[in-house]
Amino acid sequence: MDSTNPCVPAELERKMDAAIARYPHDHQRSAAMPLLHLWQEHFGFISDEAVIWIAAKLGLEPINILELVTFYPMFRQEPAGKTHIRVCRTLSCAMAGSFQLMESLCAATGIKRERQGEGMHDPISVSADGNYSVEFVECLASCGTAPVCMVNEELHENVNPDSAREVIRNQTRKIGHRTPPHSLERRLIFKNIGREDWTTDIDCYLRAGGYERLKQALTMSRAEIVNKVKNSGLRGRGGAGFSCGLKWSFIKPDEKRPMYLICNADESEPGTFKDRYIIHEDPHQLLEGILISCFALNARRAYIYIRGEFPEGAKILERAIEEAREHNFLGKNILGSGFDAEVYIHRGAGAYICGEETGLIESLEGKRGYPRIKPPFFPAVLGLYMCPTIVNNVETLCHVKHIIAMGGAEYARLGRPNNTGTRIVCVSGDVQRPGYFEIEVGSVTMGQLVYKMAGGLRPGRKLKAVIPGGSSAKVLRADEQFKLKQREPDGSMTEREMSIDEIPMDFDSLTAAGSMAGSGGVIVLDDSRDVVWVLNNINEFYAHESCGQCTPCREGSLWMKKITDRMLRGGGVTEDPNTLKSIGDNIAGRTICAFGEACAWPTQSFVQKFPEEFAARAQKPMPPPLPPEYTPEELIKEESIPTVPMAHDPGWEKAGAAGTI
Repeated sequence: MDSTNPCVPAELERKMDAAIARYPHDHQRSAAMPLLHLWQEHFGFISDEAVIWIAAKLGLEPINILELVTFYPMFRQEPAGKTHIRVCRTLSCAMAGSFQLMESLCAATGIKRERQGEGMHDPISVSADGNYSVEFVECLASCGTAPVCMVNEELHENVNPDSAREVIRNQTRKIGHRTPPHSLERRLIFKNIGREDWTTDIDCYLRAGGYERLKQALTMSRAEIVNKVKNSGLRGRGGAGFSCGLKWSFIKPDEKRPMYLICNADESEPGTFKDRYIIHEDPHQLLEGILISCFALNARRAYIYIRGEFPEGAKILERAIEEAREHNFLGKNILGSGFDAEVYIHRGAGAYICGEETGLIESLEGKRGYPRIKPPFFPAVLGLYMCPTIVNNVETLCHVKHIIAMGGAEYARLGRPNNTGTRIVCVSGDVQRPGYFEIEVGSVTMGQLVYKMAGGLRPGRKLKAVIPGGSSAKVLRADEQFKLKQREPDGSMTEREMSIDEIPMDFDSLTAAGSMAGSGGVIVLDDSRDVVWVLNNINEFYAHESCGQCTPCREGSLWMKKITDRMLRGGGVTEDPNTLKSIGDNIAGRTICAFGEACAWPTQSFVQKFPEEFAARAQKPMPPPLPPEYTPEELIKEESIPTVPMAHDPGWEKAGAAGTI
């Protein structure tokens, strides 16, 4: 179809009208991204004419649509090949060979990609015959089966970097990863994940007691449900670890404005791949948790903001919603309770920043995912459409069902004080059995997780470092000793020194060790890894994903990436480690949202923990701070850098082309 001269088929326009109807009549701008997805799926790309047509359809200005097309990486303004391949370039996949996979794909398709850094995304590279196109993309949330790529809309796992022709023929392994339960696990949320006899349809879910907890919740008062969640001690599983019950209690009981619940299914943190499996294999568990939460919060409308890179997951959830509606578990007068609730799917489009709750809300409103400043824009007060809104992660909402079943006090007995319940940790990188593991919080140590559950390191290798909570968490060096305070059974506090292997996998212990539990993504690095290369890969991710709203983050993330890239290519100068630390120090705490810390912490910690490796990559003397300045290419090319003292008098303007007085 020709996107430059749009003649919109009736069926496509019908789908667009259905998408628009999912949002309040006076907030139709929210349908902008769904319409862009529908347009691109039909025509292949977003033309200027498409921008004008969609703007007119929604009563907006063309710039309101164009700003989305240029912000969200999944929207493209030129056609891709008939077979479009997206290769993950983020850390776990890069460690498993995704760069080699890209090279073999280009060789097999005759595509010539110009080097633009180790995995730059744009432009999409298309073969001469137009049959194939490739691009690097950021984390596809399947780090445990790295390397992965998407062939059109299908995810392929454990791809052999040399199997380019199998990828092209769409014959490599698709979703089907299974991590069998380990004896140290306590599976609650993942009870049905990986079961051979389990299917995603509602009949299977009902046979296992599905929606019984919703029936139970509908007989309780809203305050009673909120108190159970508060008493359970449940902390958010999306990254921040904030008390779920406390967040819910921010909603006024007598609130007159519409209440909204948003499920954050924008799982984008490198190293994290738990929500994917809940969505793909147990969607009704998530729906039941959402509906109980809607009733507790008196929210009549909920949105599941799902990553654009989960197209199959979105379809599975859509089917689950329709099945639940047929059984009167959602819609009008749910199970005769008098309570109405609707749940809708809203697809993102490749922007990591939309995992931040206010950036997500902006995106859901049909705008760029620019986070809002807090205060005053706390979602519980001024959230979606300036109404009270609760944003919870997929795993967090699933726990609500089990809290209703067990009771808050009983649930709180799982795990450790202030670290209650179970949580899913995802292990990837240099281990023999990468995968997902559901543990009681704090019941397993780092050593048990790495060596017993994940099978230990490859033969002959030693542990070098662990990133314990997704790529934004500060790295922990293997030979460090950590002083941690722990609460004893009698309530007293003791301090003891421990190795990395002894650190309990809970929120407070990892924070005390100088890092964080984050999203539960544990990336293991063995002694074969070059930490400058590792940091450069992480820096490239954050440089690409910065929304650009705040100057320290927008400029600083790119500076850090440029410096580590130059160091890797032989152009490191003696001041580079100090410069990296200084940039990180000037980003953290100086941005609207926590992305500033997320991009600064890896650099701050890697440079601090591995000074010898950064110094080894920074051997050239600092060039003089005089024009003409050295370009990165010149710093890499020149074997030696001549230095001169800073000129004060008569001044640099008289220094001449040689940079000397």
